[in-house]
Amino acid sequence: MSEDAPEHRSGFACFVGRPNAGKSTLTNALVGTKIAITSSKPQTTRHAIRGIVHRDDAQLVLVDTPGLHRPRTLLGQRLNDVVHTTWAEVDVIGFCVPVNETIGPGDRFIVNELRNVAERTPVIGIVTKTDLATPEQVAKQLLALEQLMDFAELVPVSAQDGFQLSTLSDLLVQRLPEGPQLYPDGELTEEPEQALVAELIREAALEGVRDELPHSIAVTIDEMLPHEGREDLLDVYAVVHVERQSQKAIVLGRGGERLKQVGQQARRHIEALLGSRIYLDLHVKVTKEWQRDPKQLRKLGY
Repeated sequence: MSEDAPEHRSGFACFVGRPNAGKSTLTNALVGTKIAITSSKPQTTRHAIRGIVHRDDAQLVLVDTPGLHRPRTLLGQRLNDVVHTTWAEVDVIGFCVPVNETIGPGDRFIVNELRNVAERTPVIGIVTKTDLATPEQVAKQLLALEQLMDFAELVPVSAQDGFQLSTLSDLLVQRLPEGPQLYPDGELTEEPEQALVAELIREAALEGVRDELPHSIAVTIDEMLPHEGREDLLDVYAVVHVERQSQKAIVLGRGGERLKQVGQQARRHIEALLGSRIYLDLHVKVTKEWQRDPKQLRKLGY
């Protein structure tokens, strides 16, 4: 590289915030494709899914973490461990607060944790979902955020209409170290395809169900293989795990109607992700108290 050529930066960033603060939607908007599941239910992201933003001057690798919360189960503790491990490994952190919700104890809990890392890792304060508010409400939320801690930068954004996404991308990139690309051009995530497919099925299963279900649903992929005699079709065999028989009934719906809808929605998203037509074979299984059983957690990939 010649002396006049602009330096190339590469590194890792993550978004943190209480559940449903818009972290996954922001990751998807910056990367430009659906790689992190987004749901109206809190606590839906369980894996540190990495999305890769390719720019001429930089490669920004986004790590999407679960929402940090006070844990009540072994799964909850493991989700928090994922968050803390991620914070220790990234170059910059974005703390997300939605514009349409009052800053509360959950946000303060996270900020107290962030203060421990802010000395060595810059933290940018992000007001999300600005498309849902007036400029005055955005200004008010920025002020409230500013009073929480000493952020490296404050920025309002909207993943829905693209407001200030490029500004946020610039602010994150400025804090990355100089270095070559970490991933080849064209790669959007390093998450295995099977894990992404399982997440898309879980997202579809979460839509429109009662509040007690999000923590109780896990999805495993038994097999993904080409359909015999058909090069244009992929067979996906998946299992939705719940903890109780009553939850199985909710996911199945009357006469299996709800599971059929889940399958139709998931299939559309999976076909878009893989660029191939798929046959989706979906079953629901009761795996008792899996959230509290270390052996079952390992089996289900946590």
